[in-house]
Amino acid sequence: MVNVTVAGGTSSIAREVIDVLVASQRHEIVILTRSTSPQPPFPPGVAVTVVNYDDPSSLQHVLAGTHTLLSFLQLLSEAGQIAQRNLIEAAVAARVKRIAPSEWASKTFTDMSFYNNKQAHRDQLEHLSRTSDFEYTLFQPGLLLEYLAAPHKTTAHLDPLMTVFDFAGCRAMVVEGHEADVDAMLTLTSVTDLAKAVLAMIDLPDRDDEKEGVEWPRIGGICGNRLTVLQILELFERVRGQTVAITKLQMSDLEAGELKSPWTLQLAHRSVSAEESADMLKAVAISMLLSFTKGAWDCSGEVNKLLPPDFRFIDAEEFLRGVWEGRTE
Repeated sequence: MVNVTVAGGTSSIAREVIDVLVASQRHEIVILTRSTSPQPPFPPGVAVTVVNYDDPSSLQHVLAGTHTLLSFLQLLSEAGQIAQRNLIEAAVAARVKRIAPSEWASKTFTDMSFYNNKQAHRDQLEHLSRTSDFEYTLFQPGLLLEYLAAPHKTTAHLDPLMTVFDFAGCRAMVVEGHEADVDAMLTLTSVTDLAKAVLAMIDLPDRDDEKEGVEWPRIGGICGNRLTVLQILELFERVRGQTVAITKLQMSDLEAGELKSPWTLQLAHRSVSAEESADMLKAVAISMLLSFTKGAWDCSGEVNKLLPPDFRFIDAEEFLRGVWEGRTE
């Protein structure tokens, strides 16, 4: 049993992970929050601590005794970026043994400006690791499989998000000429499997165990399913039982910031305001298409190699059939 501290524990992905950690009954869980107002109900036995992310010394005090730190902080704002920077500094000062910064998506940030600030935290961890004794990993599950179920919610906490593969509307956007590109594979992993994989990684004995200790890999790729865009489209038609309306877009237009599509995304992340939503959704659609094509979501499988032999990932087609068969929208 180890002490696990979760920053940004009210985010939907964090809550999926927390539920799995609590259900295992193997670890002590502490959730950090900025808010003094009532929080969403957490499972019994979880401790909630109010913190000031602008005060690294108080963070260090709160993190004393933590073995593993998981961050799910929202990094779209400057406040979120400062919070994670201070959190990492405090964790290292408090001698936290394992750190997972707020990643939980792609392996690179190619053509995704809203993710660029994650690089500063990667650099920070690499720099600190030269002189301090801790492990860290960048958990990268690719695109969460549940997003292909939008607008339907299929887990307890994860909010539906629309992608360029709109199963509800039987339509998709693709970059013309790159549909079958094997250099542009997409990793699709269920958030349920992500949570179970994180638990398995926490369960691994650390380097202090001279006989069985396992060092966390710095790249924490988690690969549930790995498909080309064409394979996703073929799966799409098998599951929905009808032809998918495909909008083929030009790379040059997308790189110029133009989305020449008769439709666009409609479900925004809850962290995005209504005023920012339209521009953000257009930017996200363009970023998805460009980054998919350039291999940013083709995550490696370092974590897969460390999972128990009986660990089985949810199959994309099986999951999507369960969501969409018999549904008209």
